[in-house]
Amino acid sequence: MKKSKQKNATGYLKWPPLIQGILIKRYKRFMADVKLKNGHVVTAHCPNSGSMMECSEPGRKVYLSRHNNPKRKLKYTWEMIEMPSSLVGVNTMVPNQLVKVSVLAGKIPGLSGFDQVRPEVRYGQNSRIDLLLEKGDERCFVEIKNCTLVTDGVACFPDAVTSRGLKHLKELQNQVRSGDRSVMLYLIQRMDAKLFRPADHIDPAYGKELRKALKNGVEIMVYDVALDLEGIRLNNAMPFELQQ
Repeated sequence: MKKSKQKNATGYLKWPPLIQGILIKRYKRFMADVKLKNGHVVTAHCPNSGSMMECSEPGRKVYLSRHNNPKRKLKYTWEMIEMPSSLVGVNTMVPNQLVKVSVLAGKIPGLSGFDQVRPEVRYGQNSRIDLLLEKGDERCFVEIKNCTLVTDGVACFPDAVTSRGLKHLKELQNQVRSGDRSVMLYLIQRMDAKLFRPADHIDPAYGKELRKALKNGVEIMVYDVALDLEGIRLNNAMPFELQQ
């Protein structure tokens, strides 16, 4: 995704030129066949390792970006799908970029006032934190998760069993024990959610660990987005519910 220098001061990310098509199928997790408006069928990279429940139905309108990097095997990247109640961003690279520019623009009150915002910093047991915020000796570790599963207005994460996500929750708790702040931030990359819950029906171990993490001092933040065919920005802080 290209960043708009003019709008990044307000935490806005502009999409690259988008190409419309119809989803034929998603397969092997990272591949999707799409029929373009000119009738050609292309295979696009699907930058999402989850099950993509509720946002990968064949026959739906989708939007791709095209890349001319000669090192890329697949020239197209699947960015969004049009569902009945919302556009949905499926690219899991977007949340980290969006949260970073939103923090720098002061759009997340609980994460303001830091001098440095560094992505992908090594920590814990061979892990990388999505964002490390620093001011003097104060550090805040921010893990960001892309949420696309929404049913009847309830957003849930994860949409598949995630041992990696479980590990991240444990790492965040370790940082709290070391005296740092830790934040688990869920970005709902669609506009039809009213509430967030852990997906206990999909990964009960993750939900159990998330509740434990909250009790042990890990902060939870949930935001949805405003997105259209031009770009995407952070929208509202969303309520969450952890009771089983």
